[in-house]
Amino acid sequence: MKVTEFMTTKIESIEAERMVYDAIERMVDRRIRSLLVVFPGDAKNAGVITARDVVFRVLAQDKNPQAVKIADIASRPIICIDKETTLDKAVSLMEAKGIARVFICDREAIIGVLSMLDVMAGVLILRARGEQGA
Repeated sequence: MKVTEFMTTKIESIEAERMVYDAIERMVDRRIRSLLVVFPGDAKNAGVITARDVVFRVLAQDKNPQAVKIADIASRPIICIDKETTLDKAVSLMEAKGIARVFICDREAIIGVLSMLDVMAGVLILRARGEQGA
């Protein structure tokens, strides 16, 4: 099974120069765990900010989220895999890199994201079909 079958295609993004507080608002409002970070003038080198980044790099360190730029805590570059990658290979990569999500690319365009929650949902779908999971 290809990652395109299980990926999320609606990717929320935010500009790197915004404040972490803006990311918190967007993630909470949309009930999501990460945002694609867009760096001005550098579209090919996007980043990602996660709920984990916000909690551990800002809130747990008692930093003011209204005074910390997203660019200062975003992880980059993102891990982007080809749309033809199998779910098994994606999961292996996520495990090897210790990451919770990979972005799915078609050439240089980001077309989706595959998170651990997507993988778990994929396993349920495969089991319902009588196929093996990741």
